Order: sequence, then C-alpha cells, then structure tokens
Amino acid sequence: MTTPDLPRSAARWALFALAIGSFGIGMTEFVVMGLLPDIARELSPGVYADDPEAAIAQAGWLITLYAAGVVVGAPTIAGTVAKYPRHRVMVFLALALTVFTALTLVLPTFELVAASRFLAGLPHGAYFGIGALVAADVLGPGKRAQGVAFVLTGLTIANVVGVPLGTFLGQQFGWRAAFLVVAVIFAAATIAIAVTVPHHAGEPSRTLRAELRVFRIGQVWFALGIGAIGFGGFFAVYSYIATLVTEAAGSPQWVVPIVLVIAGLGMTTGNLVGGRLADRDLRRSLVGGLIALALVQALLALTAGWIVAVGFFVFLVGFFSAALSPTIQTRLMDVAGDNQSIAAALNHSALNMGNAMGAALGGAVIAAGLGFVAPVWVGVVLALAGLAITLVSFSVEARTGRRGAAVALPR
Repeated sequence: MTTPDLPRSAARWALFALAIGSFGIGMTEFVVMGLLPDIARELSPGVYADDPEAAIAQAGWLITLYAAGVVVGAPTIAGTVAKYPRHRVMVFLALALTVFTALTLVLPTFELVAASRFLAGLPHGAYFGIGALVAADVLGPGKRAQGVAFVLTGLTIANVVGVPLGTFLGQQFGWRAAFLVVAVIFAAATIAIAVTVPHHAGEPSRTLRAELRVFRIGQVWFALGIGAIGFGGFFAVYSYIATLVTEAAGSPQWVVPIVLVIAGLGMTTGNLVGGRLADRDLRRSLVGGLIALALVQALLALTAGWIVAVGFFVFLVGFFSAALSPTIQTRLMDVAGDNQSIAAALNHSALNMGNAMGAALGGAVIAAGLGFVAPVWVGVVLALAGLAITLVSFSVEARTGRRGAAVALPR
C-alpha cells in the first residue's frame, strides 16, 4: 500500500531515519575487524599471552557469528513479518539491534559476547530488505531505486567515517567504547523511525512458507553461491586488515583507521560505479569484477610488506568488491521471479555467508601458522571459486534458455 501524498520534507526525514539505522549496521558489522587484537587481548588474555595469533584467530569468530546471525535471520525474519505493518516492523528491528548491541557492550566473557554478536546479526538482513520496501513506498512510484540507494547510503558512509572513527575510539578507550557509540546510534534510529516513518501496511496474505518457495529456483542458488563464496574473498582480507597493517607491513596501530578510511572510499566509489556497469552489461560486470578482485588481492599479498602498497591495493579490493555488490543483487532479483522482497533480504544472507566464510578461513590459516598475509591468499582462492560458479550459472542458463522461476529445482 503506497503512502498517499507524503510531503517531500517528511519523506526525506523518513529516509534519513532509516539511513541512521543502516549507518549503525555498517559500524557494528565492520568495526570489529579493526579491533580484533584489542578484543583478543581483553577477552582471551591467557591465550593472547601464550599465542597472539591463536587469540586473534579466536576473536575472528565474533565476525563469523555475526554473519551467521545475518544468514539465519534475513530469510526467516523477512518471511515471518511480511504480513505485519512495515513501519512497526522497522521500529522493532531497530530496537532489537539496540538491545543486542548493548549486550555486546556489557557482557564480560568471550562466550557471552560471541552469543550477543550472533543475536545482533539476526535483524540485519530483514532491516535492509523491509527498509527497501518502505523507502520505495515513501518516495512513490518510479523512484524505488533512489529510495533504496538513500537507505544504503548510511552503510556506505559507515565504512568511510563510522568504522575508522569507531576503531580509533576503541584503540584509545577500549574496544567497548566503539560498541557504546553503535548502541547510541541504534537507539537514535529507533526513535527517529518511530517518529518519522509513516504507516505502511504489510501483506496479510504472505506467509513464511510462501516466501521460502524462492529456494526452489535453481538459479537463486547459483546467485547465492556467487555472493557467498566470491564475496568471501573480500572478507578474508577485510576481517584481518588490522594485523595486515601492523604485523605484515610493520606499521603502528594508528595507521589502521587510515587504511580503513581508504578501504571505505574504495567501497563507496565501487558501489556507485558497479551499479552503472551492471545496468550496461551485468554478465561482463560480474565476470570482470571477480577476475579483478582476485588479481588485486594477489598483488596485495605480494606487496603486503610495504604500507603504501597495502593502502593502494586495499582501496582496489574495496572498489571491486563493492562494485560486485549491486551486480550480485541485480542478478538475484533477476532470477527470483515474484519473490522480490525475500530476495532483497537473501542478498544480505549471501554476502554474510561470505563474511562468515572469509573470516573463518582467514583465522584458520593464521592459527595454522601460515602468517598474517595468508588470509589474502584465501581471498584470491574464494574470488576464483566465485568466478567458477558464475560461469557455470551462465552456462546452465544458456543451455536451458531460461532463468528465474522457470529454472526450478524438483519438489
């Protein structure tokens, strides 16, 4: 149901409220990556004293568990709440993000903090998926993409400003200070959404069972695989960027936020360019983007001892990974048939499967004693695996001459 005659100023305030929440999500998801040594030192002091690499690898599970929460929560929550008024759902999701982030802030042990990170990930995908529908409704017909882009702007800005700032605060005042800032942002988003987002009816006829039929579409599984495995290459690098800067390149800790800003700028630029390239030729953008991501990660691994090269290639890794994001999203929407709402949420599930996989494999190779550059080589392998899935997907589509709902798995 479209919101009737919403004044332009009111629409902007509603979109701004949604963007505050996406800014907080960007911070809570990525700020951990720059603070892994600090978190490991506090939550696993004994392990850190004996083997810092093992302690940092263990702390990497906080990234993996958050991503696992996104993977689980995105389809289940989006499907379950589809029938409820969306403005109320958004308030509930923002409040859940506030509470679970506050738990991360106060819980004393690694195990409890790990559980809170899983819980914090649950509302992530549903927030973006349902928020996209609300944003489209607020702006009216013909402006859906503009609304979605505005909401995602918060996530983009978080990688340029919020994550480096949170990393700096965490390094100066303890890693919990970063999560205090995130909790305050989510609380502000909850209030702002409740005040500014207008009534938006749900779809009473939609059920979780109906929404989950999207998983019967074969090409949806290929698209999810491309996002989960191919994009995992980026997270294998980004998850351990702090140790790449301080250990591999031998730079002081204060350089880490600067490199994070560089990565954020690359992601911001790549997101803008990737959307345009996908509109022109989605197939070439997807194949070319994965090849480029594998190449720049290989060059990063080979030059990781020089901080200037690290900054340059981290920018390019951020650029090509972010350029792939709208391309993968578009591919998923293309093949999802009538299941557009859950497809929007599933995109975040796929990307966070990549987050979980990249962080876990990156931590595993560090714990195995292969060094702090080893996660970058993991990224190369994952990007090439994503390329292989892409080529298989296009080959199957060309052979059958169909895509989307027509390419269905057996019952």
